[in-house]
Amino acid sequence: MPSYLSPGVYVEEVASGSRPIEGVGTSVAAFVGLAPTGPLNEPTLVTNWTQYVAAFGEFTDGYYLAHSVYGFFNNGGSAAYVVRVGGTAEGTSAETKSPSAVTGSAAQAALPAGEPAQLGTFAVTALAPGDLSVEVADAEGEGPAERFRLIVKDAGKDVESFDVTAKKGGRNYVVTQVKERSKLIAVAETAPAAQLARPDNQTVALTAPAAAPASPAVPGKGNDTASHPGPATYLGDSSDRTGFGGLEAVDEISMVAVPDLMAAYQRGAIDLEAVKAVQLGLIAHCELMGDRVAVIDPPPSLNAQQVRVWRQETAGYDSKYAALYYPWIKTFDPSSGQSRLIPPSGHISGVWARNDSERGVHKAPANEVVRGAVDLETQITRGEQDLLNPIGVNCIRAFPGRGIRVWGARTMSSDPAWRYLNIRRYFNYLEESILIGTQWVVFEPNDHALWARIRRNISAFLVNEWRSGALFGQRPEEAYYVKCDEETNPPESVDVGRVVCEIGIAPVKPAEFVIFRLAQFSSGSGELEE
Repeated sequence: MPSYLSPGVYVEEVASGSRPIEGVGTSVAAFVGLAPTGPLNEPTLVTNWTQYVAAFGEFTDGYYLAHSVYGFFNNGGSAAYVVRVGGTAEGTSAETKSPSAVTGSAAQAALPAGEPAQLGTFAVTALAPGDLSVEVADAEGEGPAERFRLIVKDAGKDVESFDVTAKKGGRNYVVTQVKERSKLIAVAETAPAAQLARPDNQTVALTAPAAAPASPAVPGKGNDTASHPGPATYLGDSSDRTGFGGLEAVDEISMVAVPDLMAAYQRGAIDLEAVKAVQLGLIAHCELMGDRVAVIDPPPSLNAQQVRVWRQETAGYDSKYAALYYPWIKTFDPSSGQSRLIPPSGHISGVWARNDSERGVHKAPANEVVRGAVDLETQITRGEQDLLNPIGVNCIRAFPGRGIRVWGARTMSSDPAWRYLNIRRYFNYLEESILIGTQWVVFEPNDHALWARIRRNISAFLVNEWRSGALFGQRPEEAYYVKCDEETNPPESVDVGRVVCEIGIAPVKPAEFVIFRLAQFSSGSGELEE
């Protein structure tokens, strides 16, 4: 209580008794996979495709991570954490290191290959074999003094050209431009940012790398197995923040996918038993966290009967924190100009995010178009889906005039209470929202006034959910209840510092089977005819 020692008028701010609960986001994905460059075993937030390319590189033959992230953003995703596994730290671009540390021999260590050649305050290194050289020339047209052209030559022939600047922070900064666009060279800073300057016009020869940098395996070249990590790399360790374990520290994630697991399987680096081990680890991670769902990819080239056997006998997963989608989808590859088959998890994660944004997490993420899918690995018939849907295989189907759509919304759980994916994800949303929105309760006096405030705040949150159509019932009393009183908080519970609030909700379930009963009747008589 404030002290009033002299006469006068006093103004006091009184804390509001209402502490509204806000709904948390449900559209943040996490992707664990393989990339030729980028931070290793470090969850990196990207909010668009350009950011992903800057950190991890473009589409790469033999990897699915880039295609999955591209499909995620193309389908409505807005934020994703990417964890690059496998490879070596040398595969990480020098730009991720601090400028002050990238000097002299440190610049060479930061680059992915051979000896760097000096270009004033920058160092350039060859990433590919060949008779490579780099020319510094004047930029075309008038412009700031720090602008210049960087031309990469192979045997004297121009193969790459960049209109760049030595000024850090700009879109055309030489390190950023080369990192995003060049397949042949890498550029690093060799001086603090304040001392960076345009290099003089010159041509320098580059030393070819002694060994290929960390990059995708080339089929038939003998490096397939070495370039793909084993199950332990994906599983990681929570204390070391590696693999799935590194995602435990990121609370806002709501969906997790491992598309490159299938790339390793296709290359023969791992077998189906190892695939199962990694997917079980992914599911265990989601169950441990309790606020995210695993998006499971099936092995490639399976027909409907084979995926049914794999689902029930080989894999046999039973979890309310996982969902399986089949078949693989065919997308256009901008890097090669051809279409290719990829696992569906990235595109599906984007569909979930789009559904959450447009309709709400309570709505089943199905009957939604898969953007960017030009075809499917196999066309599923209604009879085949009759076999797959009951066992939790969510089918992706092509419909004449309606495009390629997600045509299933089930988890991989045998428990009927958690059969539908939107129920699981909606409970995750409610639990996380209430958990974060009631942190103020800790250390408050545990009495009737506190219980009443808890009931009032949670009820206010749930009535808004009911009004938005997320809860079933014609009245709020039919949709939910909040109980926090002497019955849930007896003296022995209060004495040990506990406050217990019981919440019950009636979630809306999807109309999975729509049935119209048609009958013939005699006009005027109102009676049915035989």
